[in-house]
Amino acid sequence: MPLKRSMPGLIFCCFFVVSYFSNKYVLSVLKFTFPTLFQGWQTFVGGLLLLVSGKLGWVEINNFSRSAALSWLPASLLFVGNIYGGSRALSRLPIPFFLILHNASEFVTFLIFKLVQRERTSWIKLFSVSVLLVSAVSLPLYDPQFDPGGYAWAVIHFFCVGGYRVFQKSSHLSDLEQQYINYLFSVLLLAFAAHPTGDLFAAMEFPFLMSYKFHSGCCASALLGFLLLLATVKLKSVLPVEHCGAWVFLAKVLAACLSPFMFDIVVNIPTLCCLLSSAFGEALLVYSERIAPER
Repeated sequence: MPLKRSMPGLIFCCFFVVSYFSNKYVLSVLKFTFPTLFQGWQTFVGGLLLLVSGKLGWVEINNFSRSAALSWLPASLLFVGNIYGGSRALSRLPIPFFLILHNASEFVTFLIFKLVQRERTSWIKLFSVSVLLVSAVSLPLYDPQFDPGGYAWAVIHFFCVGGYRVFQKSSHLSDLEQQYINYLFSVLLLAFAAHPTGDLFAAMEFPFLMSYKFHSGCCASALLGFLLLLATVKLKSVLPVEHCGAWVFLAKVLAACLSPFMFDIVVNIPTLCCLLSSAFGEALLVYSERIAPER
């Protein structure tokens, strides 16, 4: 019985880790650093699979009004910034370092809600998001392979993630409806951006373009991204928000711990301390949400 209750969380963790690894493989090992094409492909496949799944009745996507879709477009723009900046950053940074910077988005979300709603916050939550921010700010100072471009894109990524999370918590659209609009908007925007950014012509000279490793890696990353979406929605539907946070934390720990076995990473004592402090901050954040769940 406990295993059955844990199954959605375990499936989510598996898809989370494998999805990150497949993206990292295409971006870093194969060096396909053309995010307008890579993310455009992923969002196109994700949108197509979501549409087909909805038509077949495998997932439920309710009809939503045009005004609801239009009101979600600012969030979709942040979503594009999230995946574009995330691709750029992940191609240059190790997965554990990327996750530390990603965790700093919690501070952005916390700050926006604090300024807008002016609600009282527990000292535990304030301390936890502060630890996440300090860990992210300290990391580039001690990174032995400091890449200014990677960290710059990571900053864009976590600001977009933090802002996007605010829209998520205040929207009446379901997660699948939000993602469906995101997919449509992303495909259109990234398709138009492929030429001005130069990605379209640069990709034509990509050495692995006709390689089965490249095609299998891109197909796997797109499919795994869609399966991760379904696993996330399933997890949220069967567990309270605070319990979902615990599974997300576990998935990040697994991805960070397993990534050195798959990809090259250089860690020193200070960066290891940043990793541990970020993990501590996120664990404390999950605990603060369990004892005082947000409305």
